[in-house]
Amino acid sequence: MDLIELKANIRKKTGKGPARVLRQEGKIPAILYGPGTDPVLLSVNVAELEQILRGGRIKQILINLKIDGYQSSTISTMIKEILRDPVSENLRHLDFYEISMDRKIKVNIPVLVKGHSKGVEAGGLLQIVRRELEVLCFPGEIPNSVEIDVTDFDIGDSVHVEDIEIEGNVEIPADVNFTILTIVAPKVEVEEVEEEEEGEEGEGEDADAEAEEE
Repeated sequence: MDLIELKANIRKKTGKGPARVLRQEGKIPAILYGPGTDPVLLSVNVAELEQILRGGRIKQILINLKIDGYQSSTISTMIKEILRDPVSENLRHLDFYEISMDRKIKVNIPVLVKGHSKGVEAGGLLQIVRRELEVLCFPGEIPNSVEIDVTDFDIGDSVHVEDIEIEGNVEIPADVNFTILTIVAPKVEVEEVEEEEEGEEGEGEDADAEAEEE
């Protein structure tokens, strides 16, 4: 996986006022932090950032930050968190997390299902329990996804995390063998029908009452 370059600048002011000024200039406030890095206040260009975000899944993107005036020329990072305006969805703030290309990291990757299950064709339902899996790998070896072919799956079949095999030096650090997906039987609605015996019993009681009156 390639590192995408993004320019950033050091910012010295915090608060709503300076942040508003940055947004008027087409930038947003950001912060860089990591296990061996003191937090660094930054600003980045919104247009350049949006272009990067359109290129793939946010938490799988590797970014080489070029920080003007910082001690290191470039820093390898991943996006840790994005804050958007709840109404306009405009970018408001960004967190960068420093990574080392020779140290494994934990990252979530999507679960993709392919094929037409014979269990679904027979009336069953495909139930996806986990749409993402956490994996442990080197930053340059992050898988795009985990694909599961359900073509031969029948009703009652399921896939657990221990069934998953991923190529390369990638681990799935799961403590429990949880279910990822399963083919379940369709729900059957049971109609409540009045028993004829109850009706007959009621009719007998009415007949006895009539006989006593006579």
